[in-house]
Amino acid sequence: MRILIANDDGYLAPGLAALVRACRGLGHIDVIAPEQNASGTSNALTLNRPLQIFEARGEPVQGFLVVNGTPSDCVHLALTGALAQRPDLVLSGINNGANMGDDTLYSGTVAAAMEGYLFGIPAIAFSQAEKGWKHLDAAAAAARAVIDQVLADPPGDRQPWLLNVNIPNRDDAASLPRRVTRLGRRHASEPVIRQTNPRGETIYWIGPAGDAREAGAGTDFHAVAEGCVSITPLQVDLTEHASLGAWSARLAGAARP
Repeated sequence: MRILIANDDGYLAPGLAALVRACRGLGHIDVIAPEQNASGTSNALTLNRPLQIFEARGEPVQGFLVVNGTPSDCVHLALTGALAQRPDLVLSGINNGANMGDDTLYSGTVAAAMEGYLFGIPAIAFSQAEKGWKHLDAAAAAARAVIDQVLADPPGDRQPWLLNVNIPNRDDAASLPRRVTRLGRRHASEPVIRQTNPRGETIYWIGPAGDAREAGAGTDFHAVAEGCVSITPLQVDLTEHASLGAWSARLAGAARP
């Protein structure tokens, strides 16, 4: 088996090294990651400048490929020429903080895994529920347990699949129950933060994410709050299928003069 591992926190992030260690013994591992923290970049590809790849030196990043771009850039480059062979599985993480509910739309961690999925390769994104890397080794063991279970009993239709996994920051993370969940929802972001730079100009910081709005039973928020590992199957199709007929009646047909 060949495994490609990426992330969005950058190639020096502890979560990346922990996931690589956890996957040892599964097969050949290639690692490609952003040069800098690229959290919140979603599925962005860099189209306005050339990208560069260099090989990291020194432990624990020896041999990691590093890209001066986004998480999606990393996986895209790997799958379109940077790797000699196509991987069988794409992994992303372990992220420093949760990627649940609406977070998945902005997450570079999820986007890196999704890029593999878009290329027809099964993929899993891993995140810790809280920032700070507390109990990271336990989270890595939990990630390995999920990988082992999925590989032992993969879907039988040979279609690619995409999983989003959120792991509580606990020392017993590897033994916690695992729940298959749907995405919850958050309230809107907190207000923008205004500051003044040294030249007297007003600058703005995006505010913190809002609290969970839909966090009932069955959601990723609920599972993690109850001390479970949340596993959410994702898809890329954003079409609102239920309303296609209504919109067709309103808008389809011959254009009016």
